[in-house]
Amino acid sequence: MTRLPRLSGKELIKILSKIGFEIIRQRGSHVFLRHKDGRTTVVPNHEEIDIGTLLEIIRQIKLSREEFEKLI
Repeated sequence: MTRLPRLSGKELIKILSKIGFEIIRQRGSHVFLRHKDGRTTVVPNHEEIDIGTLLEIIRQIKLSREEFEKLI
């Protein structure tokens, strides 16, 4: 398995938008996204997202790590 790249919140939101997630609201630096099939997640709009947080977001949107790496 390769290492996941360091992404900013803005970059991650852009990637999630490609697969159908839409911004529904924002509270402070946290952006709430929802997919039409009901999946939801919260992305911290920071300069750099921690790897643990990124892995949790990938788990919440029900993608495998390999599927996510193909989107990058």
